[in-house]
Amino acid sequence: MLLTQEQRNELQTILHSHKSEQRLFLRASIIWQMFEEKRPAAKVAQNLQVSVKTVRKWKSRFMDQGMDGLDDLPRLGAPPKFRVEQRCEVIAIACDKPENYGFEGEAIWTLNTLTEAANKHIDDLEISRSSVHRTLTEVDLKPHRTNMWLHSTDPEFKEKVNDVVALYNEPPQDAVVLCVDEKTGMQATERKYETEGPLPGKKGKYEHHYKRHGTLSLFSAFNTQTGHVTAWCNKTRKAEDLLAFMDIVAGEHRDKEKIIIIWDNLNTHHEGRSKRWTQFNEKHGNKFEFYYTPIHASWVNQVEIFFSILQKRCLKHGNFRSVQDLQAKIMAFIRRWNEKEGHPFNWTFRGYPLQSQKKEVA
Repeated sequence: MLLTQEQRNELQTILHSHKSEQRLFLRASIIWQMFEEKRPAAKVAQNLQVSVKTVRKWKSRFMDQGMDGLDDLPRLGAPPKFRVEQRCEVIAIACDKPENYGFEGEAIWTLNTLTEAANKHIDDLEISRSSVHRTLTEVDLKPHRTNMWLHSTDPEFKEKVNDVVALYNEPPQDAVVLCVDEKTGMQATERKYETEGPLPGKKGKYEHHYKRHGTLSLFSAFNTQTGHVTAWCNKTRKAEDLLAFMDIVAGEHRDKEKIIIIWDNLNTHHEGRSKRWTQFNEKHGNKFEFYYTPIHASWVNQVEIFFSILQKRCLKHGNFRSVQDLQAKIMAFIRRWNEKEGHPFNWTFRGYPLQSQKKEVA
């Protein structure tokens, strides 16, 4: 057999390249010496320090397949230990409740309990804890992790959300849109020891033990168009406290023709027997309009976003020696927010698509 010019070029490329794999270099050398230099198999084996059997193997492969014969054959690997059906059954158990498999009192699966249940309830299966873990990982299933979910029973949930979102995205002219809520139970907690600041390669530390000095409630109105926050701290959160805060809000926006309030369904946010908000609105020239978020939909209220910022940056790791100290630091944070950092939030949610339902006429 004579080498073609194309085969010679490919062999020379392998033999002269510094990046060629050692096994491919050896096979190319066998073929070159046998077919180009016309050396016998024994001599080639001696030159390359391999067995004659190895030389004949690659000679045969080359004669049958050409240059492709020098590549490794695909490896089939060991046969799967578990059938596809069995792995599917493991996944099905992981998606079910532990109590349905005899684990009374267990709310979520662990790898140990899931492995025990799989071996007990799946026919002809002996699977290890690590194999169960690999099976779950392959389908991105984490039965030990859950998120809290709160269902809203409001029949007009989507419509109410869309009304609120429309006020964020297209506020009426000559109107201010304010998100109002109260952050209650803020504790004035004093750490037993001073918080240690972070160092390069080392996290900061705060003391676990603390002393309680009392609580405060924060009334806030977040301006969705500017990011400005109107705030007032008080020890209680009663209806008369909220009315007093809303008087402050009315005073701040006395130049506006319309003040739109978005808040939740707390009892003090509704009229009550005294018709408190009708009387309040008449007192301020009927310029207020009230919108209520659906039940269990606090995420629609933008002031909750500001509360999360306040919690993270001021309250969570704060050290407060008294209720007065807590109030001073909260109001200082809000003043700084209003003067330097305050901004409207980039509200990207545009509402739910609604389908018009046509009634059939008999």
